[in-house]
Amino acid sequence: MKQLQDAYIVAATRTPVGRSGRGMFRHMRPDDLLVAAIQGALNQVPTLDPKAIEDAVVGCAMPEGEQGLNVARLGVLLAGLPNTVGGVTINRFCASGLTAIQMAADRIRVGEADVMIAGGVESMSMVSMSGNRPSFNPAVFLRDENLGIAYGMGLTAEKVAEQWKVTREAQDEFALQSHLKALKAIAAGEFGDEITPVEVTERAPNLHSGEVTLKTRTATTDEGPRADTTLEALAKLRPVFAAKGSVTAGNSSQTSDGAACLILASDKAVKAHGLKPLARFVSFANRGVPPEIMGIGPIEAIPAALRYAGLQPGDLGWIELNEAFAAQALAVLGTLKLDPAKVNPLGGAIALGHPLGATGAIRAATVVHALRRHNLKYGMVTMCVGTGQGAAGIFERV
Repeated sequence: MKQLQDAYIVAATRTPVGRSGRGMFRHMRPDDLLVAAIQGALNQVPTLDPKAIEDAVVGCAMPEGEQGLNVARLGVLLAGLPNTVGGVTINRFCASGLTAIQMAADRIRVGEADVMIAGGVESMSMVSMSGNRPSFNPAVFLRDENLGIAYGMGLTAEKVAEQWKVTREAQDEFALQSHLKALKAIAAGEFGDEITPVEVTERAPNLHSGEVTLKTRTATTDEGPRADTTLEALAKLRPVFAAKGSVTAGNSSQTSDGAACLILASDKAVKAHGLKPLARFVSFANRGVPPEIMGIGPIEAIPAALRYAGLQPGDLGWIELNEAFAAQALAVLGTLKLDPAKVNPLGGAIALGHPLGATGAIRAATVVHALRRHNLKYGMVTMCVGTGQGAAGIFERV
C-alpha cells in the first residue's frame, strides 16, 4: 500500500472583506476578486514555476451569475496562469473554501499532484444568499422530516438558541467582543501578512461633460468591524427571524464579499522549487446534523478531525470558529468546552464578515499566518454549514 505524503501550504492570502450591498467591492466582479487572491498568492512564492501548478479547486456557495461558469477555471485564466492549469468549482455552502483546501491537499497526499491551488470566492453583493432563482424540491414541504432543509439560517439559529439556552444578552456580549477583538487586531496589524491589497475602480458619470470619471483606490482593510458597537446599541436591535426571538442583525454574521487563495505543494515540489512551507495540512472532517439546527455542526466535526489527527482539544493553539451566529458559536463553545481565549482571537464573522464560500479559505489564511506569528503548533478552522453539516480542518506550523 502506497504511503500518504504530506501536503504543505506554501502561500496563503486573502483579499480584504467588504460589506455586501454598499461596500467597497459592490461593483467588483467576484472572478476579479479571485484573480487578486490568486496573484497575491503567486507573489508569495516567486521561485515557483506557474507551469508546475496542476489544478485549482475553488469553493463558491452560489456558483451562478457573475461567479458561475466554473469561476475556478475562469479565475485561473484571468490571473494569467498557463492554460495547462485546470480549475474546478465546488460547493459545500459555508465550508466550500475549507473543503477546497481538503480536496487539493488530498490530491497531493495520494500522489496525484505536486502543486495545487485552493481557495474560495463569494460576492454577496452580486449574487444573493439564496441565489438568483432558488427552487426547492416540493418534498421539502410535503414531509415534516424534510422541512428543516427549507429553514432560513436565522430560524436555525433561533432553534439553537432555544435548545442550548443561549440568552440574548450572551449573544450580544459575544457580538461586541467580536468587534472589539477585530478592531484591536486591525490596529495592531495582525492581518498584514495575510491580506493582499486590492485596487478598486469606481466609475461616476459627469452629467455636465458627458464623460465618465474614474476613481481608483486601494482596499487594504476589512470593512466590517464597527468602532461604534456597544451593548446598548446591540440591545436596541429587533429580532429579524422570529417575533419573540433573540437573533438580530447585530449578533449574526455580516453578508460580505471576498476571496482567498492558498498554494499547496508536496515535499518533492517544495525542494524542487525552493519553497518555504508555512504549514502542513493535517486532517479534515465533515459531519451531518439535523438541518433545522445546522449551527451545531462543529460539535460533530471537531472531535472527528481531532481523532484523525491524533490530537486532543488542548493541543490546539488557535481556533477559527466561524461565527455564523453568536447563538451557534456559543452552543459549540459550551458543548465542546473549547478555551475561549483560543477561539477567534482576532474577532470573527460577526465583525469581519462571512462571504459564504470564501470564508473557509479566508480563515485558513488567518490560521496559517497566526500560528507563525504567535509560535503555535496546531490550529483549526471550523464552521457550520447550511442544510445541516459541520466541517473542521486542522493545520500544523512547520
